[in-house]
Amino acid sequence: MDHQKKQTILIAEDQSIVRQGLKMMIEHGGNYRVMEASNGAEAIDQVLKNHVDLILMDVRMPVMDGIQATKQIRMQNKQVKIVILTTFADEEYALESLKQGASGYMLKDADMTSLVASIERALSGELILDGQVAAKVVPALLKRTEPNNEKLPDLSEREREIVRKVGQGLSNAEIANELYLTVGTVKNYISQLFLKLEVRDRTQLAILALKHDV
Repeated sequence: MDHQKKQTILIAEDQSIVRQGLKMMIEHGGNYRVMEASNGAEAIDQVLKNHVDLILMDVRMPVMDGIQATKQIRMQNKQVKIVILTTFADEEYALESLKQGASGYMLKDADMTSLVASIERALSGELILDGQVAAKVVPALLKRTEPNNEKLPDLSEREREIVRKVGQGLSNAEIANELYLTVGTVKNYISQLFLKLEVRDRTQLAILALKHDV
């Protein structure tokens, strides 16, 4: 019997059949407890009443959409991870959701293995961007970002390399592999960079990397 406390995933999705399908996929491995909400307002209510570790948030929902719900939840809860899960590979939605504090943007055509892997990565603090979305979002971020004249704090060459890799969307394991470091060392560097650069999460670090063309 596994005594480890299960992490809680909240699925905010207005289509019941999609919600049930996602719930079955996520609960399959037995590692997560899954809760449900049928719109953004319900998602906010669930987060206020329960401990939630991660939200899979649809974009288009009645009562309140996923972007607005993400904004509201972020104002009240800085800890919960929010991953937008949608059918739309739309750069506007993706950019706005990241701006409001989402930890990622995924498409609903993901299979069970990649969905669970993305949940695990998001829970560990990584930025999740579907390949199709990243191809649109990264150039759009670069295009829209005004040149930033603020000088970054002095970073070592190793720190700059890590910021650059985060900006490219690499996971901790991928960064460790490319830079011949342990995953633990990469995590330590990233934690120090959060403090040094005054960013709250990996998403902000990635956007900062793009803004300053690190």
